[in-house]
Formats: sequence, C-alpha cells, structure tokens
Amino acid sequence: MKFTLSWLKEHLNTEANINEISEKLTAIGLEVEEIHNPADDLAPFIIAEVLEAGPHPDADKLQVLKVSTGSKTLQVVCGAPNARAGLKGAFAPSGSTIPSNGMKLRPTKIRGVESNGMMCSERELGLGEDHDGIIDLPADAPVGAKFSDYMDMDDPVIEIAITPNHQDALGIYGIARDLAAAGIGTLKSQNIIPVKGTFDSPQKVVLANPEACPTFAGRYIRNIKNGSSPEWLQKKLRALGMKPISALVDITNFLTYDMARPLHVFDADKLQGDIVVRLSKSGETLTALDDEEYTLDDGVCVITDDSGVIGLGGVMGGVSTGCQPETTNVFLEAAWFDPVTIAMAGRKLGIDSDARYRFERGVDPETMLPGIELATKLILDMCGGEPSDVIVAGDIPIISKNVTLRPGRVGHLGGVDVSEEEITKILSNLGFQVTKNGDKLDVMTPSWRCDIDGEADLVEEVLRIHGFEHIRSEPLPPSSRHISIGLNLMQKRVRSAKRTAAGRGLREAVTWAFLPSAQAELFAELKSELVLSNPISSDLDAMRPNLLPNLITAVGRNMDRGFKNVALFESGNQFANDTPEGQSLVLAGIRRGQDSAKHWNDTPKDVDAFTAKADAEAILRAVGAKIDNAQVVAEAPGWYHPGRSGAIRLGPKNILAWFGEIHPAICKSLDVKGPLVGFEILLENIPFPKAKSGNSRGRLEASDFQAVERDFAFVVDRNVAAADLIKAVRGADKKLTREVTLFDVYVGAGIDENQKSIAISVTLQPTDKTLTEEEIEQFSSKVIANVGKRTGGTLR
Repeated sequence: MKFTLSWLKEHLNTEANINEISEKLTAIGLEVEEIHNPADDLAPFIIAEVLEAGPHPDADKLQVLKVSTGSKTLQVVCGAPNARAGLKGAFAPSGSTIPSNGMKLRPTKIRGVESNGMMCSERELGLGEDHDGIIDLPADAPVGAKFSDYMDMDDPVIEIAITPNHQDALGIYGIARDLAAAGIGTLKSQNIIPVKGTFDSPQKVVLANPEACPTFAGRYIRNIKNGSSPEWLQKKLRALGMKPISALVDITNFLTYDMARPLHVFDADKLQGDIVVRLSKSGETLTALDDEEYTLDDGVCVITDDSGVIGLGGVMGGVSTGCQPETTNVFLEAAWFDPVTIAMAGRKLGIDSDARYRFERGVDPETMLPGIELATKLILDMCGGEPSDVIVAGDIPIISKNVTLRPGRVGHLGGVDVSEEEITKILSNLGFQVTKNGDKLDVMTPSWRCDIDGEADLVEEVLRIHGFEHIRSEPLPPSSRHISIGLNLMQKRVRSAKRTAAGRGLREAVTWAFLPSAQAELFAELKSELVLSNPISSDLDAMRPNLLPNLITAVGRNMDRGFKNVALFESGNQFANDTPEGQSLVLAGIRRGQDSAKHWNDTPKDVDAFTAKADAEAILRAVGAKIDNAQVVAEAPGWYHPGRSGAIRLGPKNILAWFGEIHPAICKSLDVKGPLVGFEILLENIPFPKAKSGNSRGRLEASDFQAVERDFAFVVDRNVAAADLIKAVRGADKKLTREVTLFDVYVGAGIDENQKSIAISVTLQPTDKTLTEEEIEQFSSKVIANVGKRTGGTLR
C-alpha cells in the first residue's frame, strides 16, 4: 500500500515529521517497507532558459541551443520539436542521472557538436507519458531555481506492508485513523454532504444471488463530459505509480486508495436492460478491461444485462460497457460483495486488481453510500452533468460484532498491564464502541474491522497502540531451558532423528504440506478429499501423500543454481486421507552427487543405494530401533529403482524404513536430473522402549576385559543377502558379540559362478573374564554352525 505524506495529512492533523510517522507506522503493525522522495531523484535538475536555438550543421532534426542556468550559459544539442528561444524548462546538467532510464549524463559530442547537459521531457523525469517535446514552463518560472522545488515535489511516498487482518489500512483514511489513535496527530472528520438528485434513475438493479452480492447502490448521471482529470488528481495517482486515464476512471482509482472503497462506472448508453447481479453459468465469457477474454465456470459473481456478462463483481469491469472520451451518460456503482466469493473468483481466473485485493479482505459496507456521494461530487466538479437519486438494491449487511473483553486478559495474554481507562480510550479512538458491564467491557466492533472475532483480537489492538515496547522481557526459568523438558516421547524421537540426519551432512528443509496434483499422483492414488477447494496457488492444490516429491523438486532448484552435491531431509506429516488416522509422521531424505566436497586428503564417492541405507540405519539406531533384529528386504515402493532399493522391517509386516535409488521415471516426471537416492523413516512404526523404573538413563556398557577380533569368510549362494549372514553371526552368541562388520565381497576365480564369498570381522567383548583360546574356538564353531543352518554358507 502506497501513499504520499501530503495525502496522509489531508486526513491527519499532525506536526510529526516523516521519520516519526514511519517509526510509529511500524510500531502499530503497519510495517514501512520503503520511503521514496521524488525530489531526491530530481535534486540536480534546475530551471533553465533557452537563449538561442539554431540548426545543427550536420542533422536536420537536431538544434543547437544556448541555455542559461542562471549562473552560466551552456551549449546543448536537442532534438525536441518545441525547443525555441525563450522557452523555460527542466535542465539536467552533466553528472546527473535521468530517472526514467538511469542514463548518467556527461559532456559529449553529438554529430560533431559539443553538448553539455540535457533539456528534459516529462517522460524522462518520470512525470508523465509526454515525450513529444521538452517541458515548457510558464514565463515567470525562476531561472536557476531547483525544478523539484518549483514543482512542489518534496512529498515522500511511503509504502507499507498490509497484513490480512488490516484491510482497513488499504485506505489512506484508515491509516490516518490508526496513527491518530497512536498519538500522531488528530483525525480530521469526513464531512460528506449528500448530493441531491434531480430525477429518478432510469437504470434498475436486480440481485439474483444475494449470498454473493447482498447490496448494490447506483446513481445515473447524465450529460457529463469525460476528459482528463485535473493536475492535482493526476499527481496523486502518478505518485502511487498509476497512470492517469480519464476523469471517470481516475476518480474511482482515487477513492479506492483514499477510503478503501472500490467503485465502477458504466457507460449507461451501452447498458441493455436491467443490471442483474448473479452467479455465472459455465461457458459464459467476458472481455475484461485488461483486454483479456475469460471463460467462466459456475459460481463466479458477475454483473450482467440483457447482452450477457458485462463485469466480474468485485474484480474487474468489462470492455463492452467501459467509459470512453465520448461517454455522456454514466451509471455509478458501489456494491458490497462476499469476500470468499471474490477470492475464489480471482484465484480461479488469475486476475489481480485493486478491487479484488480489497473485497476479498473485506470492504467496509458502510462506505457504500458515502463512496457514491464523494464520487458524484467529484464527477460533477470535473465532468459536469446532472445526477439522479441514489438507488439501493438489497440491504447493507451488518458485520459488526459484540465481543466481551476482560481487562485483565491484556496482561495475561500480552504481558503488560494496561489500565481499564486506557483500554477504553485506545479502543474508542480506533472506532470501537465500548460499554462497561460489571468487571467486563462489552465492545462493538466497527464496520471496517471484520477481522475482529474474539477477545484475543481486542488484546492485540490494545497492545499495538499501547506499544509492544512496553512488554517486559523475562528470561525463561533455568529448568525449562533443557531441550527435552516438556517434550513427549515422539517429539524427543523426532528431535533425535533430525540431529542424526544433520550430523550425517544432510540439511533440513521445510517444504509446503501440499503440492501439484500431478506430482501427488506419482506417489499415491489421489483421493478427492486430499484436493484443496481453496488452494493458496493453483499449482499447490493437493495435500502431500509423501515427503519425497517436494524434497526432489527442492534438489532440482538447488541444481539449477549450480549446486552439484545436494543432501536434504525433512520431518513432517504426509496424508493418506483426510482423517487423523490417515496422517503419518515421517522423516525423509534425498541425496544427489557425491557424499562430500573435493578434498586433497579424501576422494569423494558418488552416492548410491548403500549411502541411503547407511543414513536410514544411523537414524533408526539413534531413535532406539532394534536395528540388529531388523530384516533388509528388496520390497521398496514403486518410486524407488526396483533393483537398487530395499525396506528395513521388524517381522513380516512392520516397515521401519525404505531406502534406495529414486526411479528414473520419477526424476523425469519431476524434471530433476538423476541419479538421486533417498530414504523414508516411518517414525510412528518404531516401537518405543519399555518403560523403566527409577533412573531412565541407560547403563554404560563398559568392560575391563580385552576385546577379541576374529575374521571369517563364508561361501554362500549369490542370492543370499549379506545382512542375513550378519544376522546369523550375531545370533550365534548375542551376549558375547559386540560388533559384526562386512569388509569384503568376492566373486570370481576359485568360487563357483552361482556363489560368492562374504568376509566379515567379528568383535567379541567378554564382561566377566578374559577369553581363553578354547572359548574363542567354541565361539567360532557356533558361528560356523549358525551360518550354515541359517544361510547354507560354508567356511571358505
């Protein structure tokens, strides 16, 4: 939202300077994003007079001017057709920068003739679209004076960010009201005098769907002359970055920003029959004022007449009834539209307009008739004409609410004590009606604050005006600073899993909980209940059935920015349906490229399915899963490569994790260059450890006795998984076996072509005595026997 300081002061009596106003705006929740003073851009420009104008010796369309700046006379080559002796205009000296194109001027030669500086047009200075000639000032313009001072351009433009709960600040009057309540001046009263009509309006309005448009006011004005708006109005609109079009259009734009009241003007002579406001029928079309043709679905609020759709209610008018310079009779509209209906129509059609921006947030219905009266007065002043009586179809909705406020809740919720007297004063200054009711306050919300729903909203209003800086800063008690205090078992598990993933070099990502339907269908059958009826974006229309697609596309975005090695993880919910039971908590990760950066002391390796398996196993161990009892089977879902993936499970049904290379078809569909590897930890499937009495800390497993290592090499069939062999080794003596690691797999000479050799290292850790050679041999025999029984393997 943009506005100028002078425009603000038309509604606010204040002596505060721009810095004080800016600080207060941010303090009350209207954050200032930028302040720009046009006078700063034009500081070097001065008023100069053309003393002589002669032909260029080597160019028919150029002139050589002698220009006086008041202190010196300079030679300037100029191509403007209106350049002549005696003209006074805006002169840009060498060293200055032209605002419209950023060109920095310097002494130069143009077609062999020296030129110093430039006489400027309106467009070059950003003051308008006129580029047919240089600026021609009145004869009494003072030569040598600053051009910005002469044009009274020292008027800063303030841009603020508008949060969804401050639709009232989409009008400059509403901003002034907030500043006045915060102690920056006093609010000027709006003296709106109704314009008396001289005839009955011949144009009738019918509301066919009052749920979308409950009220519609209009006024017929005949015998107007639509021309350019006056300079003061054009200047206001240009300051906001808007292009003046005509008096009628400029008036509606002015009131949209001045009092947050969108209006529309129809060419009355182009209307056919009654205006009917209704919901659209599928297949209807409209060529809107942006010159785009829109085909409508059912349910869009439209303005129609006998010819069909002539406008999109609360969004944009149509070309067929738009006003032109030759327009002589108009019908002025001020209506109130349902915010949800307008928001859905705007998103569906992809139209952004000032009207839609305001109506979907909530326009004050009580500004409908004042808006008609102000617009009428401006039209009569600028265009002449004769107004009819105002017609009103439907009833103006009452959207004010009664909310009870307990004064003590300001301190409880906001952390600062505010007296009941000040609470009443603040809310009253903001336009609320406050009545004391025992130890409570009954508060009636104003019509321009449709966002206020409950007591907490009123507390926020009091706090932002009283000042957030008054809230005391209190440190948390020492007992609450431990990361595990107040966390349940699942929250502790998620925290541990995240820390482990980060420790393995993956970076945490936070992606949307929704994604495009086409991507969702790659990972699950898309159920209708997971499709959003009101998505924040048309391409984010489905709840995610899996965390991987958003992570994969995030990897793609990083690759597009030149990152070759990417490792991301995310912990969050994924959705099988719209019930609580259909929501599951998962930690997923994706890797691409190599497992580390280039280094002189280490050679990075390409990530593969075993990298993802190692990630999954490390995280499972960290969260307490009995990974040594788990099975690794080649049963991963279809989005993994069928020959380079697997599942980690406890028993035949309880899947703890999936891992592997992402299927090339998935990468292609998501437009990400592979190979990628990933994993998914199903956090809710991991059994929690049994509750322990007394101290919950685990016992430190340490031994005073020497550990023993023994290496074994077994010959097994090629279809035997190494994990099964390791599990068999552990099962030989679980108490004595501390660690089993695989260090070699061999196929080739000396081994049958249907077999392979697997070499492992086993660490034995006694806890009560040092092992004898005989006991070690007994252990070896157990290992050999158990491997033979479980896998059919023989000692090599």
